[in-house]
Amino acid sequence: MRQRELPLTILVLVLVHTAETCTSRPHITAVEGEPFYLKFCLSSSEQKSKPSTIRWYKSGESHGRVGLNPSSSPRISVHDFSLEFWPIELDDRGTYIFQMGNDTRQWTLNVIRRNKNSCFTEKQVTSKSIEVQKVLTIPCTNSYYQRLINRTTLYKDCEKIAEGDTNPLLQKNAEFKDQGYYSCVFSIHHNGKEFNIIKTFNITIVGDNNNIIPALLGPKLNHVEVELGKDVQLNCSALLNEKDQLYWNFWRENGSDPNVHEEEGMRTRTSEGKWYASKILRIENVNENNLNFSYNCTAVSEGGIDTNSYILLKKAPGADIPGHVFTGGMIIAVSTSVVVVCLVIVGVIYRVDLVLLYRRFMGRDETLTDGKTYDAFVSYLKECRPEDGEEYTFAVEILPRVLEKHFGYKLCIFERDVMPGGAVVDEIHSLIEKSRRLIIVLSKRYMCNRVRYELESGLHEALVERKIKIILIEFTPVSDLTFLPQSLTLLKSHRFLKWKADKSLSYNSRFWKNLLYLMPAKTVKPAAGDSEITPVLSAP
Repeated sequence: MRQRELPLTILVLVLVHTAETCTSRPHITAVEGEPFYLKFCLSSSEQKSKPSTIRWYKSGESHGRVGLNPSSSPRISVHDFSLEFWPIELDDRGTYIFQMGNDTRQWTLNVIRRNKNSCFTEKQVTSKSIEVQKVLTIPCTNSYYQRLINRTTLYKDCEKIAEGDTNPLLQKNAEFKDQGYYSCVFSIHHNGKEFNIIKTFNITIVGDNNNIIPALLGPKLNHVEVELGKDVQLNCSALLNEKDQLYWNFWRENGSDPNVHEEEGMRTRTSEGKWYASKILRIENVNENNLNFSYNCTAVSEGGIDTNSYILLKKAPGADIPGHVFTGGMIIAVSTSVVVVCLVIVGVIYRVDLVLLYRRFMGRDETLTDGKTYDAFVSYLKECRPEDGEEYTFAVEILPRVLEKHFGYKLCIFERDVMPGGAVVDEIHSLIEKSRRLIIVLSKRYMCNRVRYELESGLHEALVERKIKIILIEFTPVSDLTFLPQSLTLLKSHRFLKWKADKSLSYNSRFWKNLLYLMPAKTVKPAAGDSEITPVLSAP
């Protein structure tokens, strides 16, 4: 018996799969840019008849009936009972005819434009309603193209939430926050190209019809300590059905107290489809009459009633703080505040000196593991005219003498460290990439030929790649900085130093301290015969 049932089961499965992939509707809509197919399925009687020649046609208003074959268009593939488009375009609108002997089948195909501002097309959306707390499943399947799909991605409201080969990609108990548009994106490779097919569902989450018994939150009896003459608020919260009521009962036999008021509450819907409600009872200028009276908060529904009670009690007076203890505490608090303020001021004024002292004390060196060759690349005006002599001397003599000999840094100076004859632009870019800082000796005539490229390359490394920091040294006063790129305004202001001739010559001057502060932390290795420079505190 089971041997007879097995072929029948296989036949049923084949017929179900075939029915899923057959194009049965006479009017079809497709989205431009996606793979698409038309498929004719034989009936049981047609399967028994003799095979006939199969032809596909397209019928249009201007061209009449035109036969379709692989030579008609590189996007069209004909596979006996299937007509495939890789992909379908707007020009493919029209009527398509399948003919096999005397039997014909006709489809009217409409192709719509893709929505450029969304990940799906609203006209091609399937709507589904799911009851809250029931199973929400997004079926990301495509029977016809299943064997060609190499990746399936699930989006919610055009944001990616899942990816994989398993189906379904999403299965959970539905909550109201799950409502939205879910798009299954199938990625298909065909003839060396990748195509996407999008299947979108509009999921609406609806509440169930089961009512709950209202439940007030918190203890049934609440004792609240209050001070006479002060205001107090009593907050009552509950979980309710949509039409349930929540209210305060504060009436006495002789009427309500004039200083007791019930305020409008709030209602919000929970993820389970129920309602969270709250109401406030405000008691102004609490008096003896308000004490030891039961203020009741009640929730009422068709399923029952729930009540919480609140009783006001007079707050016990606290012990007074002795005068000498209060005075002593105030003195300590004020003294502590003064000390903290003084420390903050000293830290701000001598920030640079403290950082340099910390580096020396800790022996910190941040240049050991970054794989770079130079501590700084020095960019300066290369065309040395008589009026530019001091600037040139500063860049190629004074900076190396102080930073290299006295503080152990390694500078890259193009004219000194690079052999002539190479590609200048490539050399400059490579050297800047190998440097931790870019020192720009700025003057009125700085922006010219090769120097401009040094600045642009350094700015790219600093602002885009985040691999280098820029230090600007204003060697001669520059009143108008509009000739510099606007991206320099993104640099922090404390990376801009000013050279003040005689005041900056001392190795212990504020200029050199600020420059060391902006340079990478490094263990100082003075040249032989040089005494070690010890920074001293001095106001900027």
